[in-house]
Amino acid sequence: MKIDFKDLTPETFLAEYWQKKPLIIKGAFANFEDAIDANELAGLAMEDFIESRIISNKNTNWDVKHGPFGDFSEFGEDNWTLLVQAVNHWSADVDSLITPFKFIPNWRIDDVMVSFSTPGGGVGPHLDQYDVFIIQGEGKRRWQVGKPDPSLAELIPHEDLKQVSMFNAVIDEITEPGDLLYIPPNHPHNGVSIDNSINYSVGFQAPSAQELISAFADYQVDNHLFEQRFDDSKREVSENPEEMDETDFELLNTVMTTAFKNEALVQDFLGKYLTTVHHTLNLLVPVETLSIELIKEILAEGEVLYPVLGLKCILINQHEIKSLFINGESFAVDTDTIELAKLLATKKPLTKVLLESSTNCLKNQHLLTTVINKGLWCFECD
Repeated sequence: MKIDFKDLTPETFLAEYWQKKPLIIKGAFANFEDAIDANELAGLAMEDFIESRIISNKNTNWDVKHGPFGDFSEFGEDNWTLLVQAVNHWSADVDSLITPFKFIPNWRIDDVMVSFSTPGGGVGPHLDQYDVFIIQGEGKRRWQVGKPDPSLAELIPHEDLKQVSMFNAVIDEITEPGDLLYIPPNHPHNGVSIDNSINYSVGFQAPSAQELISAFADYQVDNHLFEQRFDDSKREVSENPEEMDETDFELLNTVMTTAFKNEALVQDFLGKYLTTVHHTLNLLVPVETLSIELIKEILAEGEVLYPVLGLKCILINQHEIKSLFINGESFAVDTDTIELAKLLATKKPLTKVLLESSTNCLKNQHLLTTVINKGLWCFECD
């Protein structure tokens, strides 16, 4: 599956549109077939470990209900939308919709939300703080997208629903199966279903400085780092005690910024933070620990190792510091294990042939058995 960019290329898209302006590509995916149908999506929304919600708009009265759902009949035949988060964690076909966007680093990709809307269904005009690609599946939907506009009023028609006032649209199109819509952060948009329709939203995480600094502080607390107090051992008599002098300011500033100058520490934090999955994963931990001998036997029989759906992996190979991060954990990497680490980071299916050069090294054996016995890779991942 590949995006037909028409007159664009991935390079020109990134240069001219990415985080700059919205874009609609009609027929981006020729002969597009839905990765999941409405009944399957409804089945996922019945599970208590999968985040879902239904947003309805009856006679201009907005309502939000959170799953799990046992019955959908109360919502009627129109004016409501079912949204299910991280469907790519439970459907390989939905997970494959991420592949066309691999010209953007894996760490930026968050998840694939799937929505089913009845005629008139939508969530109202709103803003998102992240980039999103929306693939139109079954049905048709009218999309309006505007430019960033600080004058837009924030509306809260329900305690669980944030909207904005209506805006001037720079895109006003009806999307059909296979059409692709790109919406940058802070661009108001509104989608209203014309008939029963399915949309696939490939979202990208974009942490703010506030989120990163807050999470980094938690990381330091959890790991008991930088607990030493401000060093005041060289204090001199103060001529102006009511003022903070330059020396004190620099000392305090150094206390605060020392952690950010430790590259190994920042790398460890970022790797763990950016690979932490915020929705349930279907981890498949073996009933009994698998040895490397047994793993080799299974591979020799033609079985293939797959990463669990929705898994996040990052290989950081900067300077002399090399680490593989998977699902919020770090794994040491050196010259012996770098090739296996690269294979794992790509999340490609692993065959006996691909692993041939890895499974005879003790370090690689340890890495491979660890990720399998943690349930991160398995021989059957549906």
